[in-house]
Amino acid sequence: MDDIEPGQPNTQPDTQTDTQPDTQTDRDARPEIVVLAVVALAIGLFTRFVTRSSLWLDEALSVNIAQLPLGDMTEALKHDGHPPLYYAILHGWMNIFGSGDVAVRGLSGLFGIATLPLVWILGRRKGGTVLAWVAVAVVAVSPFAVRYSNETRMYSLVILLVVIGWLLLDDIVDRKKPTMGRFIGLGFVGAALLYTHYWSIWLLGAVGITSLWRIWRAPDRPSRRPWIGIAIAAGVAGVAFLPWLPTMLYQSANTGTPWAKASRPTSALSLVLADNGGGTYGEQTLVAAMFAMAMVLGLLGVAIDRRTTALDLRTRPPLRGAAWIAGLTFAIGCVVSFVTSSAFASRYSAVIFPFLALLAAAGCICFHARWVRFGVVAVFCSFLAVGAFWNVIWQRTELKVIADAVAASSQVGDIVVFCPDQLGPAGSRVMPSGLTLVSYPTYDDGKFVDWVDYAQRNAASDPDAFAARLLAEAGSTRSIYLVWNDSYKTFEGKCGGLVAALAAARPPEQLIGDDGERYFEHAALTRFAAPA
Repeated sequence: MDDIEPGQPNTQPDTQTDTQPDTQTDRDARPEIVVLAVVALAIGLFTRFVTRSSLWLDEALSVNIAQLPLGDMTEALKHDGHPPLYYAILHGWMNIFGSGDVAVRGLSGLFGIATLPLVWILGRRKGGTVLAWVAVAVVAVSPFAVRYSNETRMYSLVILLVVIGWLLLDDIVDRKKPTMGRFIGLGFVGAALLYTHYWSIWLLGAVGITSLWRIWRAPDRPSRRPWIGIAIAAGVAGVAFLPWLPTMLYQSANTGTPWAKASRPTSALSLVLADNGGGTYGEQTLVAAMFAMAMVLGLLGVAIDRRTTALDLRTRPPLRGAAWIAGLTFAIGCVVSFVTSSAFASRYSAVIFPFLALLAAAGCICFHARWVRFGVVAVFCSFLAVGAFWNVIWQRTELKVIADAVAASSQVGDIVVFCPDQLGPAGSRVMPSGLTLVSYPTYDDGKFVDWVDYAQRNAASDPDAFAARLLAEAGSTRSIYLVWNDSYKTFEGKCGGLVAALAAARPPEQLIGDDGERYFEHAALTRFAAPA
């Protein structure tokens, strides 16, 4: 995919003698680079399968949907807002390995591990074994890749599918192997991406737009033929998606992203860089800046001599296509999201993460001197590893702590209320048995969140009426435990109103404080004991 973006290729020397200093065009990796990559791989393997946190909202909701019979999954996803492929795969996985935290996260870890050897192949094609090993090291310890390799969501699968599709494109365009099998494979991967995450639409759109451009600009029929095949493959992927299109349109019209406001494209870019830097630990901003600088150097950096690396605005040909597709995909997605007032989450950038990671890896090795290059790679990967380990110790949800507090003081039959309902999927998963679970405002068991007309339903809800129903069900013998957070979008003041309504009937006792400094998903626990 070197020449996937319009323009004339840049030319740089690709040979050197054994006595010359290293350059970014080395084809053979030095031993120290291989050793560093092996260490990074060991860290990556560990961090992809180990985490101290229990499942948070999105993970628990994924498990609850995937546990449904396959025939019921489409209806459930209509109320959730995602395509079905990951959930179907997770359904089969849980039938074999169970639904424990380690088991359900293991599927994403498997996808993450499967991606690494393919990244090595891509790196070797674009810059020899030097780039191959450095790319593997970067992806192995990338906080972004690590997080979504140990989270029960579809983003690790998205990354794997994008890398497979990139290899197929590279075979067709750069390695001049436009075989029917590769075009069929490309169409299959494109369809799989569409059925995994909707931001894949913008990736396939970027590939389709580029294909049409190259068809139009091709000087002759042989040059045009592979791009015609790529355009057809993208079209076939779109046709394969048509059976799901009515469900997607229903989701788009009725679910949306009520949990956050729309982001400007510049804000979205900041979120992507921050997520590639890791989580909310102290070095996140520094690592994000390092990642951004590495990507710029990967695209533009050229070693002039032992002391000088310059920026060539013509870009480096082997990675020009990667930058073009990543940039175009991101631009289309951000503009559409902003125009349609849809929120952006940095995890959506999984569709372009492989391009960004390879650019960053290339930026680390665009230096002339061998040991300078090694030092840059070592420092960069060390900072990335900090973010990777942060994901291991980071507590994604406070609900396990809350569940332990409930277990210590509750009796069989007591009522646990989740306000808002977004606390229900993770909370219901860890609560002790024998309790009645309900969520605000729907009064269901809290295992699912119905995103259809979400904001309107929440705005119309009545905390006083909900409290009256709770108190009537609790009677004089059952305590009420309220798990609540009043800061969720579309719930402003509702959970606080529920607290006030219950407190008017029973004295409140706060058992756990809302610890937003430590937990991503956080809440308070207030007990309204049964009358003595």
